Amino acid sequence: MPANLTIDVLSLFPQMVEGFVRESMIGRACERGLLGIGLHNIRDWTTDKHHQTDDRPFGGGPGMLLKPEPVFAAVEDLLSRQNANAKVIYLCPDGEPLSQKVVKELAQEKHLILLSGHYEGIDQRVRDTLIHREISIGDYVLTNGTLAAAVLIDAVCRYIPGVLGEEMSLQQDSFNDNLLSFPQYTRPYDFRGMKVPDILLSGDHAEIAKWRREQQFLKTKNRRPDLTIKD
Repeated sequence: MPANLTIDVLSLFPQMVEGFVRESMIGRACERGLLGIGLHNIRDWTTDKHHQTDDRPFGGGPGMLLKPEPVFAAVEDLLSRQNANAKVIYLCPDGEPLSQKVVKELAQEKHLILLSGHYEGIDQRVRDTLIHREISIGDYVLTNGTLAAAVLIDAVCRYIPGVLGEEMSLQQDSFNDNLLSFPQYTRPYDFRGMKVPDILLSGDHAEIAKWRREQQFLKTKNRRPDLTIKD
């Protein structure tokens, strides 16, 4: 039976995510056939004896850029061997922000190819021709996009049916309805004088749901007033 979602990662450092995708829920989902994750080194598609993947930018400037030849070869090879309809995602600091809405959209795809940037970036012809979507995980710069690819994988895979042990937890995630999550408590009831709110012990599920919703609005108003709150 084919996986619900296949993700191929193209990177100069695929070993950075190798342990990550084999642990916890991601690893278990792969073992059960719910996910298929392939890790690929862009250098494998170079043709020179030095396996060069970068070069100086035309026009001058600091740093190096990923060359177009190995990237085109890698993406086109994966598309021809696996799924010509795969969506190619470039992880970069100037892409659209990764949000819960974007995560849910990507989780509807059958095959994603994640291209991890490195150096000062990548030849613009790759971005203009091969890339379907450019995504940033935040307003900061990493040494390369491989860690960003790992973040995206983790966020997206949670929405693949069967990956989470408790599907209802998705409904309580932060950013659902543009609200942050509500406070949660477990045993003991009284810890160093800090007690669990009585409403959570009442057994009145309607009132508990109301309290949790109110807490979400309060937290979102105080911490993230930039979010659009829906009543």
